[in-house]
Amino acid sequence: MTVGEFFEKLEQNIATCRPEDTIQTIAIVLTSKRIGALPVCNELGAMVGIISERDLVTAFAQRGSDTNVLRVRDVMTSDVITCNRDDTMAQARKLLQTHRFRHLPVVDDGELVGILCIRDLLETRLEETELEVKVLKDSVIAARFR
Repeated sequence: MTVGEFFEKLEQNIATCRPEDTIQTIAIVLTSKRIGALPVCNELGAMVGIISERDLVTAFAQRGSDTNVLRVRDVMTSDVITCNRDDTMAQARKLLQTHRFRHLPVVDDGELVGILCIRDLLETRLEETELEVKVLKDSVIAARFR
């Protein structure tokens, strides 16, 4: 299955933030939306980074009480690894495993079209595995009646 095919059956409303937002604001958004990361977009709508729960925890651990003055641009990941709609879900899963993160923005022609999380990829893999099991069971049943 491609990432694009996955997104066709998923209704996703992409929440984003701005580099000048405070990290307190981001913590509130992540908590209220029950998500783990936000793409960071500039005033033109172009993605310039991503900020995750891990970035916030790292900022709190390193800066302590100074975090109230931090902005997204101070703690976000700027060198964002992405995939596109034509990539397979297996390729996306491999990117997450290789780079050890849990959120993968999907970008086509420079435009942010969605974000995959590790849960999406694991659920897709589980569905594929369940289908494989059904096919194997059917093959065994068919072989018994030959």
